[in-house]
Amino acid sequence: MGEITTDKSNVLYISSFPPRECGIATFCKDLTNAMDKKFNPSLKSNILALNDPGGIYNYGKSVVMQLDEDDIEQYVDVAEKINKSEDIKLINIQHEFGIFGGEGGEFLIPFLEKLEKPIVITFHSVLPKPDKKRLKIVQGICKRCHAIIVMTESAIKILYEDYGVEKSKLHAVHHGVPYVEFLKDNSKLKELHNLKNRKVISTFGLINRGKGIEYVIKALPALVDKHPELLYLIIGETHPNVRKEEGESYRKELINLINELGLRRNVKFYNKYLTLQEIITYLKASDIYVYSALDTNQTSSGTLAYALGAGRAVIATPTFYAQDMLKNKKGVIVELKSVESMQQALSGILGSKKLKESLERNAYKFSRRMLWENVARKYLEIFRNVVDVSETLGMYKLPRLKLNHLMTMSDDTGIIQHAKHLLPNRFTGYCLDDNARALIVACGYYSKIKKGEKILGLINTYLGFLHYAQTGEGYFQDFMNYEKKFEWKKGSEDSFGRVLWSLGYLLQSGIHENLRASAKFIFDKAIGNVRGLKSLRGWAFSLIGLCYYYKVYKNKDILEKIRMLADRIVSDYGSYSSDEWKWFEKKVTYSNGKLPEALFLAYEVSKDKKYLEVAEESLEFLSSLVILDNRLVLIGQKGWFIEGGKRAYYDQQPVDACSMVCAYVSAYRITEKKEYYEKAFLAFSWYLGNNSLNQTIYDEVSGGCYDGLLPRCVNLNQGSESTISYLLSRLELENFRKN
Repeated sequence: MGEITTDKSNVLYISSFPPRECGIATFCKDLTNAMDKKFNPSLKSNILALNDPGGIYNYGKSVVMQLDEDDIEQYVDVAEKINKSEDIKLINIQHEFGIFGGEGGEFLIPFLEKLEKPIVITFHSVLPKPDKKRLKIVQGICKRCHAIIVMTESAIKILYEDYGVEKSKLHAVHHGVPYVEFLKDNSKLKELHNLKNRKVISTFGLINRGKGIEYVIKALPALVDKHPELLYLIIGETHPNVRKEEGESYRKELINLINELGLRRNVKFYNKYLTLQEIITYLKASDIYVYSALDTNQTSSGTLAYALGAGRAVIATPTFYAQDMLKNKKGVIVELKSVESMQQALSGILGSKKLKESLERNAYKFSRRMLWENVARKYLEIFRNVVDVSETLGMYKLPRLKLNHLMTMSDDTGIIQHAKHLLPNRFTGYCLDDNARALIVACGYYSKIKKGEKILGLINTYLGFLHYAQTGEGYFQDFMNYEKKFEWKKGSEDSFGRVLWSLGYLLQSGIHENLRASAKFIFDKAIGNVRGLKSLRGWAFSLIGLCYYYKVYKNKDILEKIRMLADRIVSDYGSYSSDEWKWFEKKVTYSNGKLPEALFLAYEVSKDKKYLEVAEESLEFLSSLVILDNRLVLIGQKGWFIEGGKRAYYDQQPVDACSMVCAYVSAYRITEKKEYYEKAFLAFSWYLGNNSLNQTIYDEVSGGCYDGLLPRCVNLNQGSESTISYLLSRLELENFRKN
C-alpha cells in the first residue's frame, strides 16, 4: 500500500482535460483545482491527459503526461512510466466510455493490468442491464480498481446488482458545483444582459440530439400565448464529436422548428463553449432550468448539478440521476418525450411564485453539500481507504483572512445581529455580545495582519457601541433595535463578561493610546461589578478579560479579582466533578472551551498550579466528548449533554467551535504541549468541512460563516456571531501560521 504523508505526494488523474472541449475534462479540472486548493503542496494533482484522434492541445503545467486514446501500445508504455515514478502514490481515473480506445473502451484493461499503483476510478456513466461485452469490460475494470466512485445511489445499485461489483468498493460522491450566491431576485442581472422583463427558461451544455430540446420547443406555443415575455435560451455549441459526424444538422432542425412554430422572438441560441463564469451568469439570470435528456440511463449530469447549485427551479426528464437528485421537492420530473407533460410543468412554475421559490430554496439548500470543497474532502476520505494518508494532511493550510462579510454586517452604529443569507437583517438590530466580539476581531486584525483606516474605523465603531451601552452603574444594556433604542436595560452576565474580555484584549493588543484610554475608562467603570457575578460563564469571560488587563496594568486589585473568579470556577469543579465526570457543572452546554481557557490564563498570570491542573483535566474531559474519529463533533444545542443522559449532536454552532480553538491555542501557548497545537488545527478544520456532515461552514467567497450544522444540512444564514466566531478562530491560528 502506498503512503501519502505531509511530505510532497502526487495523485495522477487520468482524464480528458481542457482546452479539450468535453464535460469530463471540465469536471477533472474543477476537481483537481479543489483538491489542490485544500491539500497542495502536501498532496499535489498531476494530470495524464487523454487525447482524441488527431487532437493536439496546448495543456498547462499540471499535465505531466499525455496518452492518445486509440494507441494500444502507448497505454502499456505510459503504464510503465507511471510505475517508475516514486512521487505518484495513487491514480484516479475519470471514466467515460467514449474517451478510452478500443470497443467499449477496452484498451483501459491492459493498461490497468500493467499498473502497479493503487487505483480509484470515477464512473460518469453506469448503464443498467449490460450486454456481454460491456459486462465483461466493466467487471474487468472494477476488478483491477481499489475503489469505485459514482455520483448517485442508483449507480451503486446498478453496479452491485447488474455487474456483481462488491459493495465495499462502491462510494457515492456528488458531482461538484461552484459556489454561486443565492439570488432570489434576478431582475437587475437580467437587465445587465438585455433580458429585462423576460421570463427566462434555459438549457446549457454541448448540444446533441440526446438533449431532447425539440420537446421543450414544442411545449412553448401554448405558454407564449399566456406569457408573451417568455424566452427560452439554448446555450452552448454543438458537441465536437457530433459536429464531425453530422455538422450542425441538429441545430438547423431546431431552428426550422422554431420558425415553423412562430417562436423566433421566444427562443434564442448562444452558440459558444461556455466559460464557468458565463454558465453561472446565465443560470442566475434564468427562472427555470430544463434538463430534457432522452437517455434515462444517465447517472450523472454536470448541467443539472450546476442548476441545483445556482438554486434554480429545475424541470427534468426521468433519468436515474434526475430522479435521485430532484426527490423531496427539489425539482419537477416530467414524462419522457411528452410535450404535454413539459408544458404542464413549465406552466405550473411560471404560474406559481410560491412553487418556484420553494423549488429554488430546496435546491440551493441541498446543493451546499455538492460544493467542490466538500467533494474534495470526500475524495480524500476515499483515498484514505486505499492508501495510508496522514491524518493531518491539509489541516495546516488556512484560508486567507477576509473581513468582507464583517464589514457588510457593520454600519456606523455597530454590527447587525442576524442575516438573511448574506444580507444584514436590520430588523434584528444590534446586540452587545456581537459588538464586543467584533471588537476583538478588528483589534486582532489591526495588530496581527494589517493596519488601515477601515479597520481602525471598525474598532472605533464597536468600542463606541460598548461605551454607549454602558449604564451609570457600570453594567451594559444588551440589545439595541435598528431605531437606535435599547430595549433591555441590563444585559446578561455572559454579555458583561464578554465586554470585559474584549476591552482587555484591546488593551494588550497594541492599539494606539487614545483608544486604549477609552477602553480602560469603560473597563474601570465596570470592574466594580465583577464580585457580584453569579454565573459560571460570566466568571470565565470576565476572568479572561481581567488576565489581558493585568498583562498591561500590574494592579494588585486586578490580581485579587483574578484569583477570586478562578477560585470560584475551581470550587464549582470540585463540587461537580468525579472520576467519570470532570466538569464544572452537571451539564455540558455552550462556549465550553472558555472554562478551561480562563483557568489556563489565570495560571499564566498567577502561577497557581491548581488552576493549571483543573484546566488540563477539564479540557481533556471535554476533548473526549467532542473529538470523535479525528474530527470535532460539538455538543448540540438541542438538548446539550446532561450527566447520565444522552448527548445532543445538533445543532452545532460556530461559537462553540471557536471556544475549542481558543482553548487549545491558549493551552499550547502556556504548556507548549504539541497535542494542543494539533487539536487547535483539528478544531478549526470543523469550519472547513471536517465535521459531522462533511460540509464546509466557512464561505470563502463572502468571508462569512454559515449559522451552524443542522442534522441534514447547514443553516444558510451568515449572521454576525457565526462570522465573528470563524474570524476569531482564524486569528488565533495566525501566530502559528507565521511561526
